[in-house]
Amino acid sequence: MNPCFLQRACHASIIRFCVLIMPFHRIVPLILLALSSLWFAACEPAASSSPQQAAVIAGPDSYFPIKVNDTTLHLQVALSQSEQARGLMFRESLDKDHGMIFVFKEAGSRAFWMRNTPIRLDLAYIDPSGKILEVRKLYPYSETTVPSRSDAVQFVIEMNRGWFDANNLGPGSQLDLTTVASAITARGQTPADFGL
Repeated sequence: MNPCFLQRACHASIIRFCVLIMPFHRIVPLILLALSSLWFAACEPAASSSPQQAAVIAGPDSYFPIKVNDTTLHLQVALSQSEQARGLMFRESLDKDHGMIFVFKEAGSRAFWMRNTPIRLDLAYIDPSGKILEVRKLYPYSETTVPSRSDAVQFVIEMNRGWFDANNLGPGSQLDLTTVASAITARGQTPADFGL
C-alpha cells in the first residue's frame, strides 16, 4: 500500500476526531495545520537497494589495487582504444607502486612504444591466465616499438623502471585476475567482455 495514502488517511481521521469533540473555532487552525502538512509532505520514491544503481562508475584516471603474487600495485586501467593509445603519455612521474594495466578483449601479439612519455618504464607482457611472460625495458620518448615475443598477450602492465626487479617479480609471476575483474567492474564494464 502506498505510504502516502496511509499518511493522508491518518490526517483525515485526526480531523474527523477533532470535529466531533472540539468547537469549530478551535478546529479551523488544526484543519489548516493538517492541510498544510499534507501540502508540504513529499512522497519520495523508495531508496534503491540495488548496488548497480547506487554504484559510481570510476573514470580512467582512477587507481585500483591489483595484485601480482602477494604484491599490491595501484593501477589505472586502460580499457578503450583511446585510453590504450594515450597510455602514460605526458606523465612526468609515477608514484611508488603506481602504474597502468592495459586490458585487451582478446589475446594477441602486442608492441608498445614511448611516444611523448618522458619517464623510464618497465613493461610486463601477461598471458590470459595472468602469468607474466616477460618484462621489457622502455626508454623515454623512444618511438621504437618493443614487441612481445608471444602472440598470447592479453594484459600489459607498465611500472617505473626497476619496479619488477625490486619486488622480485618477473616471468612466471601471477597477476590476480580477480582484482583485475573488480577494477573492470568499477569502471562500468563487464569483465566477461575482456575474457574474465
